[in-house]
Amino acid sequence: NITDSIDLVVYTAAVKSDNPEIVRAKELEIPMMERAAMVGQVMKNYSSAIAISGTHGKTTTTSIASHIFLAANLDPTISVGGILEAIGGNIRIGHSKHFITEACEYTNSFLHFFPTVGMILNIEEDHMDFFHDLSDIRHSFHLFAKRIPEHGTLIINADIENYEEITEGLSCRVITYGLENKDADFTAENITYNDLGCGTFDAVVQGEVKGHFHLSVVGRHNVSNTLACLALASLYGIDDGTVQKALTTFHGADRRFEYKGEKNGFTIIDDYAHHPTEIRATLTAAKNYPHKTLWCAFQPHTYTRTRAFLKDFASALSLADKVILADIYAAREKDPGDISSGDLARELEKLGKEVHYLRSFDEIEKFILKNLVNGDLLITMGAGNIVEIGENLLNN
Repeated sequence: NITDSIDLVVYTAAVKSDNPEIVRAKELEIPMMERAAMVGQVMKNYSSAIAISGTHGKTTTTSIASHIFLAANLDPTISVGGILEAIGGNIRIGHSKHFITEACEYTNSFLHFFPTVGMILNIEEDHMDFFHDLSDIRHSFHLFAKRIPEHGTLIINADIENYEEITEGLSCRVITYGLENKDADFTAENITYNDLGCGTFDAVVQGEVKGHFHLSVVGRHNVSNTLACLALASLYGIDDGTVQKALTTFHGADRRFEYKGEKNGFTIIDDYAHHPTEIRATLTAAKNYPHKTLWCAFQPHTYTRTRAFLKDFASALSLADKVILADIYAAREKDPGDISSGDLARELEKLGKEVHYLRSFDEIEKFILKNLVNGDLLITMGAGNIVEIGENLLNN
């Protein structure tokens, strides 16, 4: 695919130096740039550049923020890490000063960015094939926050342990939000859920109730994500009515608790969760969704992550009534031969869970058709291709 008519080759952090297209680009001496650096260069063209970071929730929160800016007719340029129905894809080119994008910490990609507004949703251990430990990760998020100029703003989750370490020494304005830390600038009270698990809450701003909001997405974690976006909306003077209009129309990004359909009377939901905290949030939210038995078909993502969080994965998955495991999705890694979904199955059995480890999607699909009954809820879960299971069941 690489010809001498190409002016620039942009590659992602997941692409290795022995990739044949990378090799060919070097042979032809075509200029090359990592994707994060390219996005950073684009960001310099916008006086309002909003970068949304965190271990979890980036895609959903970027999507909520995008819906709010679209509802406010601010004509933003948007780059989101999933398919967003409102823009018909994952990219929207606007014609205003506003640029909204996800900011991923993997390989310190977000340190190439030039945000005027930064957001930090949470900080936890992940990508341990790159980072040394949690302290190393926190240091990277601190460096990200330091990239915000003096006239800019950081919106940070005050529920992050010792979040003040991240904001220490910053010259920019800092706005906090949180569900647990009631001293945060933005927090929520009177949280309730409807029959589908979607939240409703009172927004409390600096101790005063400032609005009542209804969500069209499930779970407590999305109340938190929405608080971050309320802080963002207030920064740009977007009124509550516009925000609520946006929240009403946002039913989730692609692969985030996405309703796929029904088969033989059971419901199929697909979710991108691939970290124990995300799994816990999704399965907790599912408890409020109508079901008889909650089944989770999980595909672990990468060998390093499965090994690093083996017991945490088992603990989080135990929130499901019954678990089906697929083989590990290798992504950018090669099989080291010392970790498999069988290890995760054994950890779940120790917790007394019913677990079924099946090697192929065909076996999993046949098992599901034989064992799930009318009223059950199936969540296909993982960052790999496990979404295909639900789609195959619905299409065949």
